Amino acid sequence: TMQSSGHRFRDVEHHPLLAENDNYDSSSSEADMAERVWFIRDGCGMVCAIMTWLLVVYADFVVTFVMLLPSKDFWYSVINGVLFNCLAVLALSSHLRTMLTDPGAVPKGNATKEYMDNLQLKPGEVIYKCPKCCSIKPERAHHCSICKRCIRKMDHHCPWVNNCVGEKNQRFFVLFTMYIALISAHALVLCGFQFFSCVRGQWTECSDFSPPVTVILMIFLCLEGFLFLTFTAVMFGTQIHSICNDETEIERLKSEKPTWERRLRWEGMKSVFGGQPSLLWINPFAGFRIRRLLLRAKKGGPEFSV
Repeated sequence: TMQSSGHRFRDVEHHPLLAENDNYDSSSSEADMAERVWFIRDGCGMVCAIMTWLLVVYADFVVTFVMLLPSKDFWYSVINGVLFNCLAVLALSSHLRTMLTDPGAVPKGNATKEYMDNLQLKPGEVIYKCPKCCSIKPERAHHCSICKRCIRKMDHHCPWVNNCVGEKNQRFFVLFTMYIALISAHALVLCGFQFFSCVRGQWTECSDFSPPVTVILMIFLCLEGFLFLTFTAVMFGTQIHSICNDETEIERLKSEKPTWERRLRWEGMKSVFGGQPSLLWINPFAGFRIRRLLLRAKKGGPEFSV
């Protein structure tokens, strides 16, 4: 513990506010950070994110070209095709927004005397500094070793979205798990109808592919759908439970006693999804501005976890 500017500055380790190799500019602010595109350069996360897209594309291929297009029922094919593809677009859009949205990162190296003086802290007030990214650590923030940043209200780091789930992108992660669960359930239902149709009729007529290829493709889709449905449904339920209890997964696992005033269930939902309940809650495009994104990319380039 060290004394500074009339308040106490508490740290897990004893070392200077800024290391010699830190390139922190005291003129930078969180507004400057918001003007950059967020992306984490993690090999495992990027592979998992690509796999997620490939699995969704595979499911869409089997549903569209193996089951629906060969069907003799025109409206059955159109309705299910439109529904499945719309859910797939919403799922992948939610995935992108989760991956490319700043989860609530605290600026690196802001633990300077100038910054702390601007906080207007009361005498004797204790603040915490993260020894790993050399930043003032807000309440309920945790350091992510993969993002190499402290994340506000960090729930967990998810390799499937190659990002942390935190204060600013939890909504998109919840939508991602919901839409993946829905398309997985839809794919399983379509597989059931397709198997029944093929067994009742002729295998050579129920698909444009040969019977062995059709069976193999559908079996893989069933396995994929079952695994993803189980995983994302559990994750969706866990996230909703955490939001309603105003408690992150890290806080629950560490059994941390809340030092903050917990929100009521609906207040927690409104704080994550924004405003009163509406269709905007399930819209991953809400608040998205292509022009603003292009300006960010042109101005600051991508922000990497280095």
